[in-house]
Amino acid sequence: MMKLDKLLTTARELDAGDPLGHFRNRFLEADGVVSYLDGNSLGRPLRATAEHLQGFVRGQWGGRLIRGWDEQWLELPERLGDELGAVALGAAAGQCIVADSTTVLLYKLGRAAVAARPGRSEIVLDADNFPTDRYVMEGIAQECGLTLRWVAADYDGGVTPEAVAAAVGPQTALAVFSHVAYRSGFLADAAAVTAVVHDAGGLVLWDLCHSAGVVPAELDAWGVDYAVGCSYKYLNGGPGAPAWAYVAHRHQEDFAQPIQGWLGSSDPFGMAQGYVPAPGIRRLVSGTPPVLGMLPIQDMVSLLAEAGLDAVRAKSVALTEYALTAVEALLVPRGVVVASPRPAERRGSHITIDHPSFKP
Repeated sequence: MMKLDKLLTTARELDAGDPLGHFRNRFLEADGVVSYLDGNSLGRPLRATAEHLQGFVRGQWGGRLIRGWDEQWLELPERLGDELGAVALGAAAGQCIVADSTTVLLYKLGRAAVAARPGRSEIVLDADNFPTDRYVMEGIAQECGLTLRWVAADYDGGVTPEAVAAAVGPQTALAVFSHVAYRSGFLADAAAVTAVVHDAGGLVLWDLCHSAGVVPAELDAWGVDYAVGCSYKYLNGGPGAPAWAYVAHRHQEDFAQPIQGWLGSSDPFGMAQGYVPAPGIRRLVSGTPPVLGMLPIQDMVSLLAEAGLDAVRAKSVALTEYALTAVEALLVPRGVVVASPRPAERRGSHITIDHPSFKP
């Protein structure tokens, strides 16, 4: 009982001194939900988004109709990509775009990357990566006659530079890893891992699904080649929201788009015979931009810019540190184990606990 009382007192003190506490009112509340502990699967909607969507339907869609495409809709994937890159990804303009789903973008980036390394026969990835990442790379390997080389990850850890160095070599075309491991929450040293792969002559594709919007990234400074992430978690885009992709400037001119679509061509309204890719990041587009799905992301990126991602990260660390303290005090004596890294600098924004009786 004393442990619980102390934990509650600490929680109240943290709430009272929370510099981001006033942002709570910016999110829609759910009846009967006292605490939401699954934001790394689906972020809560913003109040502004409810108003934004309704206003868009009545004003832009209902009022402007097809004129909306020329007025701003066709530009939104690149414009929002630039905003996201500046606020959360450490990416200069012209390298990020919002489109498709994470799965489709993983295929596009992975397929283009192996095409950019002809003569190399291996894709390196970790066995604990999210199933989509593994399945997509399995498909690319089968399609292109490549071999998958697997990196083992610790139960409560993830990909390390040392483990990657032991797996990459002269046959490495591409390495695919998650910045934050979906299961353990391990935060990879993306800069060091990227350097290891580059030293072997390979390219790197990072999955930021569990870090974008909550863990600061520096894609340009890290020398990342490609990156992808969803937007329905910490970017609060809502169920089925479109994903985003990053392609470094140095790879764009030779980016071989594997799904050649109308709006990714150099002159869509010329209706010419034969596909000619658009210049820059827009060549990554295939089909019609998911305009409605981008509006909630736009709202959250604006909120992140206002709050500051460093402040969000600091609160994330405080929350997970508190959660670990509570688990150790109340659940570890009952046989629960922490399956996430203890040091905050090696942990993303979620923790995992395990017990033999937990359902898989």
